[in-house]
Amino acid sequence: MCAKMAFQHQAGTAMECLSIPITLHKETEVNENGEEVMKCGFKIGGGIDQDFRKSPQGYTDNGIYVTEVHEGSPAAKSGLRMHDKILQCNGYDFTMVTHKKAVSYIKKHPVLNLLVARKGVTNNEQQHKTHQGQCFQDNVLIESISM
Repeated sequence: MCAKMAFQHQAGTAMECLSIPITLHKETEVNENGEEVMKCGFKIGGGIDQDFRKSPQGYTDNGIYVTEVHEGSPAAKSGLRMHDKILQCNGYDFTMVTHKKAVSYIKKHPVLNLLVARKGVTNNEQQHKTHQGQCFQDNVLIESISM
């Protein structure tokens, strides 16, 4: 049921699901104009202003989804994966955000503390508890959040 809540969530309604915390440190690069820019290495799609039924990826709600992760990028190194649903970014609720606002928010912060939902990981039956009571799957820490 948790996976359904995360991936068929109606914006503005309460949600409780397991999430994966990801910390992404952007890398500084110099662009063609000689200006320093911060690169994170992923693209997003979705938002409450988008029609998810037109999504080529077949998403089932208006969430913010990772649509591309560049190989070797900070996003790839942090463990972010294609089709992850971003629930929060630096504590900011991404379940009620427009696409433009999400892009703007991601661009302005050098470090992104993300909470994401991932199909196959957000299933209670697939968790493994450690001796400290933390839940892991495939060496990924899983946390429970309520929104």
